[in-house]
Amino acid sequence: MKILLTFTGYHDPFAPGLVGDEKTPGPILTLAGVIGFDAIVLFSTPNTESHTRQTQEALAARVPAAKVQVMDLPLSDPTDYGSILAALRAHFKNLSLAEPKASFFIGLSSGTPQMHVCWMLLAASGEIPARLLMTRPPRFVTANAPLVKEIDVSSPEFPRIRSGVWTKEEPDLLQDDVGVVLAELGIVGAHSSMQKAIGAASILATVDIPVLIQGESGTGKELFSRLIHRLSKRKNGPFVAINCANLSRELAESLLFGHAKGAFTGAVSDQPGKFELADGGTLFLDELAELPPEVQAKLLRVLEDHIVERLGGRTGKKVDVRIIAATNKDLQQAVSDGKFRADLFYRLNAGEIVLPPLRERKSDIPIIALHLLDKINSQSGSFRSLSPEALARLQRHNWPGNIRALANSLVKSTLFSRKKVIEADDLVLSNIKGKDCLDYLPDPRPGFSLDEFIFSARKQLMLKALDNASGNQSEAARLLGITPQAVHKFLQGTKAKVST
Repeated sequence: MKILLTFTGYHDPFAPGLVGDEKTPGPILTLAGVIGFDAIVLFSTPNTESHTRQTQEALAARVPAAKVQVMDLPLSDPTDYGSILAALRAHFKNLSLAEPKASFFIGLSSGTPQMHVCWMLLAASGEIPARLLMTRPPRFVTANAPLVKEIDVSSPEFPRIRSGVWTKEEPDLLQDDVGVVLAELGIVGAHSSMQKAIGAASILATVDIPVLIQGESGTGKELFSRLIHRLSKRKNGPFVAINCANLSRELAESLLFGHAKGAFTGAVSDQPGKFELADGGTLFLDELAELPPEVQAKLLRVLEDHIVERLGGRTGKKVDVRIIAATNKDLQQAVSDGKFRADLFYRLNAGEIVLPPLRERKSDIPIIALHLLDKINSQSGSFRSLSPEALARLQRHNWPGNIRALANSLVKSTLFSRKKVIEADDLVLSNIKGKDCLDYLPDPRPGFSLDEFIFSARKQLMLKALDNASGNQSEAARLLGITPQAVHKFLQGTKAKVST
């Protein structure tokens, strides 16, 4: 018999979603939907009575086979460790006597942080022999990310988080390191081209060879380099990154290989370079194509003999470093143009990953946008959601700056919109350079409203001007050629619509 023990929380039975006014299953419904529990015990406090009642009703409708029991805990302070521990000990003693052969599970995603700590203490000490489970909001779960994770208190590495695939017949945990790391790094994407890139990264992580990641700016090249590092045998070693763009020969050599005291003006002491700092780990070279030719030659020598000589130094030092390089340029063309060394290109291109631009995987845009919006909400302390129309507009956009541009657009849209639900007209989208804006005028059709289109266009221009002026109303008015009072009236009108 499988029994779930859990407090009820403010996200039970349903939590607010990121699309319009939708609701998504909370932690308890998520656990009950993934694992076939025979019984579910809801621990209720005075502050969560209504949530407990609603959760009980939702469980009865969704998992009628599970017996649901409510245990009231009259905790006046849900953050008092002593009271929580005493209540849980007393109730579990009665439960274990009633069901001596039961397998107990504890849900850690509902309740206060103090409740979570008490559960972990009781389970880790063996006082309550139960498996600790966590859930993740469904919007974060892709093909590679599990919905349920377990905190393994029996591991010598406790607290070790394990994840895997659950079956209702025989729940078990299958290690899925790729999904865990993807979730922690925030790499989101179900499109076939993205899954191909993730698969390549997973394979290349197992072999200790240089890797070249190619893709446009904003496609996530550094995130993929971290993914490879985290999945490799070097994961416990350092990960060191350097941007090679706009570096002079001397500065690039000093940063990469270090320098000795007196090597140049201002070198007042010996300094290790990035290679030495990354010894035993991974060195990520971003914007590789910008590396000066003289430094390319020295980099090739280090790759061949694994010896680093500091600038101005007399002796070399052996290092054990894996190189992952990235570029948004066509390196083969750069080799043909004589701007990049062919031997260095072929040495670094032992393993290759090509990241697709966002415009080529538009089906991923909604889930990426919701993932980014959730991060923005957590950082700002306020909650915003996107209307289906807003999501559709984001999906239609070409995003020349890729994910970085999408993230910036969402930050600006939440900043300038006073609404809880961001509509399509509230979105601040990047301009498409070199295009005549008249080319993007809609075709009049039955049902088209000129007044609505002009209102929407005026609103977008106001938002873009405020964005370009960093929120300064007077400067925005100057950019638009209107009075500051007109901008202020626009903002006040937006607030009025929200309040009504």
